[in-house]
Amino acid sequence: MGGEIKKWLVLVLMVNLGYGVMAQSQPQVPCYFIFGDSLVDNGNNNNIQSLAKANYLPYGIDYPRGPTGRFSNGKTTVDVISELLGFNGTIPPYATARGRDILKGVNYASAAAGIRAETGQQLGARTNFTGQVNNYKNTVSQVVNLIGDENSAANYLSKCMYSVGMGSNDYLNNYFMPLYYSSSRQYTPEQFADVLIQQYSQQIRTLYDYGARKVALIGVGQIGCSPNELAQNSPDGKTCVQKINSANQIFNNKLKALVDNFNNNLPNAKFIYIDAYGIFQDLIDRPSAFGFKVTNAGCCGVGRNNGQITCLPLQTPCRNRNEYIFWDAFHPTEAANIIVGRRSYSAQKASDAYPIDIRRLAQL
Repeated sequence: MGGEIKKWLVLVLMVNLGYGVMAQSQPQVPCYFIFGDSLVDNGNNNNIQSLAKANYLPYGIDYPRGPTGRFSNGKTTVDVISELLGFNGTIPPYATARGRDILKGVNYASAAAGIRAETGQQLGARTNFTGQVNNYKNTVSQVVNLIGDENSAANYLSKCMYSVGMGSNDYLNNYFMPLYYSSSRQYTPEQFADVLIQQYSQQIRTLYDYGARKVALIGVGQIGCSPNELAQNSPDGKTCVQKINSANQIFNNKLKALVDNFNNNLPNAKFIYIDAYGIFQDLIDRPSAFGFKVTNAGCCGVGRNNGQITCLPLQTPCRNRNEYIFWDAFHPTEAANIIVGRRSYSAQKASDAYPIDIRRLAQL
């Protein structure tokens, strides 16, 4: 009996020491650069003239530092991914990243931003994807200065992780907003996806030209299932709006094909596609399997499905936040973000990531 206890104590000690080593170990990649919109913005819109802001309660109600500009009650998907990659603390927003902080990466995401320059303009200022790429180019010049020379900087950046998730606003705040934008009269959904992908590929190619090699392209989610679209366009407030989801799928299929194109034609390129659409489909189709009870309404908001607008300042949100997929009219709760982030990092289904997941991409 004494021998068994001794063995057990040794095992516990080894496990604890192992965890201690893990906690002290280096991240799996030296830095993580993030591009996107309000799904991953962590404060870049806080001090610009924009209606697309989330630096007030109840946003951040469950986040340790309170409201930061994140469009959720807590963490975003990239917060989850950066933790899983082994980073201590979150990746800083471009608006406040300074000095050697940039060597662990920068978040350039801006709420209301799109691939197209005009996308989201009805909401005021935002940094579109071209602007985010230009900000990254500025960061690269700083990295060169910090590291010492271009070759060393290029070698450093080639080991870093990049995630790019654009396109949602090009549908939500452009194509399917015909009173403000003419794109739906100019293009069929197929044509619009082609136009987006053509511009997107050029912008992403610029990231590659400035050192990006390990790049996760995040697909567009199910915009037609958001409380906002359910409130406006669903007859029963529950059935997802198929014409929007179909357009999103057209874009995603072309984005997945772009991954093959880049990997086949750009030296040392390691691009992957994350099927955010399919992961979200799981949450909506089988909510109880993930602990969700409410799939069609925001935890806070106004009007039908709490989907007319985003959370009002100091509004009291629902208490059972972990049971809601959506936090407000457009954005997921922390509970949903954790699932999407984990499955992006380590695929649970073969379709979650193509050709590999972020975890394996980090190892390359």
